[in-house]
Amino acid sequence: MEKYMERYQEWCNNPFFDDKTKEELKKIEGNIREIEDRFYKDLEFGTAGLRGVIGIGTNRMNKYTVAKATQGFANFIIKNNGQERGVAISYDSRNMSKEFSEYTALCFNANGIKTYVFENLSPVPELSFAVRELNCIAGVMITASHNPPEYNGYKVYWEDGAQVSSPKDKLIIEEVNNITDFSQAKTMNKEEAIKLGLYNTIGKEIDDKYINILKQHVINPEVIKEMQKDIKIVYSPLHGTGNIPVRRILKEIGFENVYIVKEQELPDGNFPTVDYPNPEDKNAFKLGLELAKEIDADIILATDPDADRLGVYAKDSNGEYQSFTGNMSGCLIQEYILSQKKEKNKLPKNGAVITSIVSSKLSKAIADAYGIETIEVLTGFKYIGEQIKKFEETKEKEYVFGFEESYGCLIGTYARDKDAIASTMILCEAAAFYKKQGITLFEQMLNIYEKYGYYRENIITITLKGSEGAEKIKSIMQNLKQEKINNFGKYKVLKIKDISNSVYYDLNKNTTGEINLPKSEVVYYEIENDYWCCVRPSGTEPKIKFYIGTKSNSIETSDKELEEITKEIKKIVE
Repeated sequence: MEKYMERYQEWCNNPFFDDKTKEELKKIEGNIREIEDRFYKDLEFGTAGLRGVIGIGTNRMNKYTVAKATQGFANFIIKNNGQERGVAISYDSRNMSKEFSEYTALCFNANGIKTYVFENLSPVPELSFAVRELNCIAGVMITASHNPPEYNGYKVYWEDGAQVSSPKDKLIIEEVNNITDFSQAKTMNKEEAIKLGLYNTIGKEIDDKYINILKQHVINPEVIKEMQKDIKIVYSPLHGTGNIPVRRILKEIGFENVYIVKEQELPDGNFPTVDYPNPEDKNAFKLGLELAKEIDADIILATDPDADRLGVYAKDSNGEYQSFTGNMSGCLIQEYILSQKKEKNKLPKNGAVITSIVSSKLSKAIADAYGIETIEVLTGFKYIGEQIKKFEETKEKEYVFGFEESYGCLIGTYARDKDAIASTMILCEAAAFYKKQGITLFEQMLNIYEKYGYYRENIITITLKGSEGAEKIKSIMQNLKQEKINNFGKYKVLKIKDISNSVYYDLNKNTTGEINLPKSEVVYYEIENDYWCCVRPSGTEPKIKFYIGTKSNSIETSDKELEEITKEIKKIVE
């Protein structure tokens, strides 16, 4: 009998698993493909925690896999004497998020670890803020971020408010993997946990502190006051956690004309108005665009379910709405912050901007112009958080701004993850600032291109599901590391960085050298004309991604070159 079938039979017959679990498994009896997908492996606890389809099985998000992960994490916390400091726990609007937060809290409580559980759904950045504010040893956010509706996940944070990084991530993974039987996960009665002071509810006080600290990052309050009646903002939380905090912050800093996309206002884990609750997806803006045209809005904003990513549309000079990529909105915010801080003599001499290696090189051009250092890190905002912590400890640099191409940035050090609530606030302020000058946010973006160069980027995303897909992704990465590609069509490769082995190959000089980045399954190509391509498997979805960047003296030329080089790169995996 195949291993996955043995596991299926075990779950069907073991008295440890409840009747509801067995009922769901009975429904797939005889469906070999479905059984295999649910049981061919354990849902992997990786460096970003858990992420998977909700359902019964070892390869699914359910109360058993969540409790197993929590028990492993609890063992790690106990080894670090963090029981009294406790764990902050939040959750988003996804199906089973509240239930998973309860299972998580009660498993920690049964291990003698205090928990501080948000009474209502709350966004990722507020969870990150709460970990720091409450001096917790760790945090857990129940969310699958922008994944499709059938997913949920479990993000793990450490005491600095950032997602856990090396070497702790590997040590936690070891502890989770050491839990070989689901019955090893402890739990307890909620009423008893409350009575013992282990289960604590948090909410309004943390909400207030979080909103108040965001308000401290407004740069030009007088401009908002002057333009507050003239700016029209359309906002959609995409059925997620952003609704209340976004509306509150915009109201409290002074914006009067904020219009909510009603059909997408209320939390709903089925995300009925979108196929994919992701502000990177243009389809998510269909209803927002309709409302914007109806009221003649200046900007349209949408946040993902856990409110760490922000999507943006703004008018061009013809009154048509244009979409921003994450690189565009990140660079626009960066230019606004740096220019206004310079204007007010508030730019630190030792300031630094942090971006990921797959983000636009426009960010460095902007930072250079203001005498600010750029630090590039691996993909994943925890690496930006890691740098902020290092700055705090060494005092060598002062954090000014950080962003990733994946529609997320952070404008201060109060949290250590992407913050779409703060991004919404600062973008609305920027819209007011530029409207006072007679231009739209999109026209300002064109001004930035004109000033620094027309940097354009693209992503090829290939989805390969199941065990066969995982093997295919592994094979593609292995081939890329072995092949030493010299060119993509007419575009010559200058250098290849194999980050998994910490080595680069200079194809011009025929030399090799070391890379000063943590090892990661990434291959990076430096291409002539300041073009580049970076290939990596997704850490949270069954996908492999090719990130590509070009630069030219016009949008038309840069986009044309981007299209051509994208076609050449696609040939690799066809």
